[in-house]
Amino acid sequence: MPDPSQAAAAIDAAQHIKAFPTDFAGFVSGTWQVWVDGGWVMIPLGLVTILAYYEVTALFMHLSKTGITRLKKTPWTQWIDNPEAGTGHFGEVIRYVLRDGLNAESIVNRIASVRQALIPEVNQKITLISVYITVAPLLGLFGTVIGMLTTFKGLAVNTGQTIDMVAEGIRVALITTQTGLQIAIPGYILLSLTVRRRNEYNAFLATLESTLVQKCRLLEKEKAEKAGA
Repeated sequence: MPDPSQAAAAIDAAQHIKAFPTDFAGFVSGTWQVWVDGGWVMIPLGLVTILAYYEVTALFMHLSKTGITRLKKTPWTQWIDNPEAGTGHFGEVIRYVLRDGLNAESIVNRIASVRQALIPEVNQKITLISVYITVAPLLGLFGTVIGMLTTFKGLAVNTGQTIDMVAEGIRVALITTQTGLQIAIPGYILLSLTVRRRNEYNAFLATLESTLVQKCRLLEKEKAEKAGA
């Protein structure tokens, strides 16, 4: 027959189970309770969350200011012949690159300086954010290990509180694992969008360099043909 004390503990635990809150106050209260019940592992998880999402949001907004999302709709190829007509960040880049005119060496050097001014810093931020996002599920796994140790301890102790210790250990293990994944999955999505914008900016600079260098070579070829004639 089942132990009456264990059955009573199970009934008491079932009475404390609440449905998912539908109001904002209940959601906030439930979320806070989850963080409290998760144990001390939730503290570094919270710090990692703040650092990761602050950095990825700031970097995403910084790249958005360049107007890279509007690149396909921007007639920047027309600005090569008339740099003063260029607007926004891309117009500034084209005017800077063509400051010395259609000179291939100057164009290559200036585009390299533009790339050097932005891309290395962005790459460093992406690496840092990747570390933060990767640490989150690892911390969740660490909480899982702690919870399972509590569970095994409950199984090893032959007392009336065994079921309570087992249930508490499994609950803590699931809380930290779930929290780590909830932090990491949206973070990876935001990071992938940021990397995509970095790559689009790099592609723009490469296309601009190729277009201008080809234009310089065509002009040099035309001058050589006229000189030969």
